[in-house]
Amino acid sequence: MTRRNLTVQLDDDVIRQARVVAARRGTSVSQLVAHQIEELVEADRRYDEAWAAAREAMAGAVDRGGRSWTREELYDR
Repeated sequence: MTRRNLTVQLDDDVIRQARVVAARRGTSVSQLVAHQIEELVEADRRYDEAWAAAREAMAGAVDRGGRSWTREELYDR
């Protein structure tokens, strides 16, 4: 897999805090950011797969002849 650089602009305070977090975790700010972006991309991919599976399941659902109510029945009017 080819790795490429990405430039990100952040406030000085955020960068300073990110360096502290990275140091505590024994990693670099670059690796910290890369890991978070990879997790975000993976979560988005899983969401898309789940949504596609749900749409497929709903499309194949069989009408079970469920009951429908009137507004008056629902609100005891």
